Amino acid sequence: MTQPAKPTRPPPPTLDQFPHRTWDKIRYRDTDRQGHVNNAVFMTLLDTGRTELFYDPDHPLADPGCTFVTARLSMDLLAEINWPGRVDVGTRVAAIGRSSTTVEQALFQSGRCAATATVVVVHVDASGRGQPLSEGALDILRACGPAG
Repeated sequence: MTQPAKPTRPPPPTLDQFPHRTWDKIRYRDTDRQGHVNNAVFMTLLDTGRTELFYDPDHPLADPGCTFVTARLSMDLLAEINWPGRVDVGTRVAAIGRSSTTVEQALFQSGRCAATATVVVVHVDASGRGQPLSEGALDILRACGPAG
């Protein structure tokens, strides 16, 4: 009897596959008892990439009186991140809805992919209700798609 084939994981992405890129500095306080960056900090590093995309003061995406909230975040940890050093954060738009955007992100240290994530971000008004994205926001988001 033959064993079923194990599902293969696609190869990790490379930083050049992400149109929006930024970086963050690893701090000693980011480490845990094992001496590597704590997995909770990975979320903070990913947030840096989203914040720089969604809250760029030169290209604001939120309408007046609106903001963005994270509705869903799924992350795969692929490798350790170590102190000292820096982490590169790649962000790209995977899908755009009426009021939501799905972004794919990845964290890299020394060129190696340490984590990938898929995040749904929703444009909301002060009451927390979803608000349609403006044409200007849509244009900026489309430019950050895989073909950017």
